[in-house]
Amino acid sequence: MTLSEELTWRGFVNQTTLKDLKQLDKAKRTFYHGYDASANSQTIGNLAAMMFDKVFMRHGYQAIILAGGSTSLIGDPGGKYEERQLQSEAAIAQNVAAAEDQLKQVFNEHKFTLVNNLDWTKDLKVLPFLRDVGKHFSMTPLIQRDYITTRLGLGGSGISYAEFSYTILQGYDYLHLFDNYGTTLQLGGSDQWGNCLSGVELIRKVRGKEVDAMTMNLVIDNATGQKFGKSEAGAIWLDPSMTSPHDFYQFWVNVDDDSVGEYLKIYTELDQLHIAKVMTDFEKDKPSRWAQKTLAYEVTKIVHGEDEAEKARSRAQTITSTTTTTLPPDIYISDGDIASALIDSGLANSKSEARKLLGSGGVYINGKQTTKERFEQSDVNNGFILLRRGKTLKNTAVIRLKLHD
Repeated sequence: MTLSEELTWRGFVNQTTLKDLKQLDKAKRTFYHGYDASANSQTIGNLAAMMFDKVFMRHGYQAIILAGGSTSLIGDPGGKYEERQLQSEAAIAQNVAAAEDQLKQVFNEHKFTLVNNLDWTKDLKVLPFLRDVGKHFSMTPLIQRDYITTRLGLGGSGISYAEFSYTILQGYDYLHLFDNYGTTLQLGGSDQWGNCLSGVELIRKVRGKEVDAMTMNLVIDNATGQKFGKSEAGAIWLDPSMTSPHDFYQFWVNVDDDSVGEYLKIYTELDQLHIAKVMTDFEKDKPSRWAQKTLAYEVTKIVHGEDEAEKARSRAQTITSTTTTTLPPDIYISDGDIASALIDSGLANSKSEARKLLGSGGVYINGKQTTKERFEQSDVNNGFILLRRGKTLKNTAVIRLKLHD
């Protein structure tokens, strides 16, 4: 399968300056893709963009991956209905470091060059920048961009000059990378199309050269119509301290049947034949959730590594089947007091809350409702106990308990 064919099959293609997508199948090029660092972790929305990049990498393209150390200090107005809160330089620097670690984990075996646009923008002088770069941007097309007209229109929150200038800085990034790395293709999400064109047009005007841009479709949750990866509790993060590998795995296991085939193409590197086989088996027995389980394992392996993926899969199987032979425990206790175990495992915040849960029948041991106060030897299955708060499987702790007769 050629690069253009794979991009189309996986559903990545949105807009491009290329006259024919098959141009990508000819000479290998150097591309760049920038990642925002306004949060202290990337999300699974960003992960889709990384998987977009990996398709190009697998087909021999050279990758320049940009962490937005300077542009994140300004804030991208795209997709925002009001001004972002500015963050400190120290906070952005910390976010950049976190983003770089996550990018390295996801790209793993692929070689790429990591850059930070703060390195070439921090010492820019205002007058030379306005004369050499700003003069090439016409206000008319800028204010006609959807996200700016929304902010400036009736009832809009307005936009500061800082955020308005974001697109110029991104255009300058492309010019810098063209000059210093030979970059001739910029990748981005569909909401970045206007910003991508800023660089294409700037290079044409300043260097007299034609370069290209290509955007991918944003992943939309078919059930909610919102950007994929948002839940009632917030975003699904790549940082394991913000979304644990177990919760990360469970998120994918719970995606809807109608979307799982699409997500397998976007979020895994499984090939066409493999995904077709997974979906065929899934259609024969949807209650098994085989497609979701395959997706969950593959994505968790990419983001958190194979060991964590195995642990998450094992734990999920254990919670479902109440078989605890291979699952590593969450906590070790020697006291049989159930209220203490609820607190130590994070399922309750205090003794009073734990006792209230027990009294109301909100506690389950190995899947069975209980109101008793202490564990018994019969609760131990192969050295472990599954302790759950409420009916939601994710609120389950695995406990190793040794009781003395």
